[in-house]
Amino acid sequence: MEILIKASQFILSLSLLIVLHELGHFIPAKLFKTRVEKFYLFFDYKFSLFKKKVGETVYGIGWIPLGGYVKIAGMIDESMDTEQMQKPAQPWEFRSKPAWQRLIIMLGGVIVNFILGILIYICLMWAYGEKYLPNESLKDGVWVQDQLGKDLGLETGDKILTIDGQKIEKFRELPLEFINGTSYTVERNGTVLEKEIPTDFISKLVDRGKDAGAFITPRYPFVIAGVQKDSLNADSNILPKDIITAVNGQNITYFDQAKPILHSLKGQEVALSIRRGKENLTVPAKVSNYGNLGVALGAVSLVDLEKLGYYNLAERTYSFGEAIPAGTQKAWTTLTNYIKQMKKILNPSTGAYKGLGGFISIGSIFPSEFSWETFWNITAFLSIMLGFMNLLPIPALDGGHVVFTLWEMITGKKPGDKFLEYAQITGFILLIALLLFANGNDIFRLFK
Repeated sequence: MEILIKASQFILSLSLLIVLHELGHFIPAKLFKTRVEKFYLFFDYKFSLFKKKVGETVYGIGWIPLGGYVKIAGMIDESMDTEQMQKPAQPWEFRSKPAWQRLIIMLGGVIVNFILGILIYICLMWAYGEKYLPNESLKDGVWVQDQLGKDLGLETGDKILTIDGQKIEKFRELPLEFINGTSYTVERNGTVLEKEIPTDFISKLVDRGKDAGAFITPRYPFVIAGVQKDSLNADSNILPKDIITAVNGQNITYFDQAKPILHSLKGQEVALSIRRGKENLTVPAKVSNYGNLGVALGAVSLVDLEKLGYYNLAERTYSFGEAIPAGTQKAWTTLTNYIKQMKKILNPSTGAYKGLGGFISIGSIFPSEFSWETFWNITAFLSIMLGFMNLLPIPALDGGHVVFTLWEMITGKKPGDKFLEYAQITGFILLIALLLFANGNDIFRLFK
């Protein structure tokens, strides 16, 4: 059921983005009286799931969910209809139109993607506002949970001040900023330290696997989820939702502080100070020879942490007027972060190419429980990503056609049809190779 919910959201989002992207080509083509022969969601190699001709255009749904297309008469595109190109040019064909009109037609899809991403972010800001944990709220620093954080040079209790010289306002943005960054500063025991982010940080991050969890988290209290049946404390008065605040009088604010204390008391009986609702209790307990209590750690949401007085969440609402610059800024930040990640991928020494994913990776970012807020957030991100990817100067992508058209406008020389045909084939092969590599990464990670 979880896979079905994720897949349904992915298909709905992808279909919406493809149709609107292709409309970005379709509408200016029609405005410039250029014939559009096909408008397809997904590819229709050999046959279609649905098709209907309206006027001069066949509208349809293909069976290969790898994208979509509009077939514009007189244009060398993914259809590779070279037979048509051998005939004399007609006034309604793409190749007969002025270069500036062809440029607008080719840029239409990308422009729609960027505008759509901005509009969605504006509406999200207006409808939901923002609620987040300010990085400044972590007065006692972060908890470094595993070796990756330690390899990064972090220690539990560090207050992360800046990454690449920029102050990070929201805690949730820290992992992404570490991925994109090259250096950071922390405050440790009152001293400000500057550290380099290892070149192979992304490679190690990918190698951990998607189920490894966060490498840094806010520090949180020792909340009990339950006592294990075979625990030394199975019959004790420790209950779910209890918060341990001290062991033998040694105060514990955060869970990570309990581990060394319990380790020093291995095999002993101890007195636990516990907060239970509004009560403060003392409960006798036993520490195992391994230095633990035999209890499960409870999950604590940021909202619960705020109620318990550990952190203060920031909340902001926006009027529609205020949402316009806020949503636009979020779209710009999303785009610039994606460009930074692409630069990392193109640098083999970072190992970021190992994190390149295909349809499984994209589908997996959708949650297992449907939420309109989350759905539209992901759709906005994918729209901006799709716009940027299509703008890359690769033949077979919109960006490739744009480059050839700009060359013609600057030099006055139009590339020959044969050259465009070979460029289209080369670009198509390159895209297939990239698609195979990205989806191969997904499959490798599944079996790994």
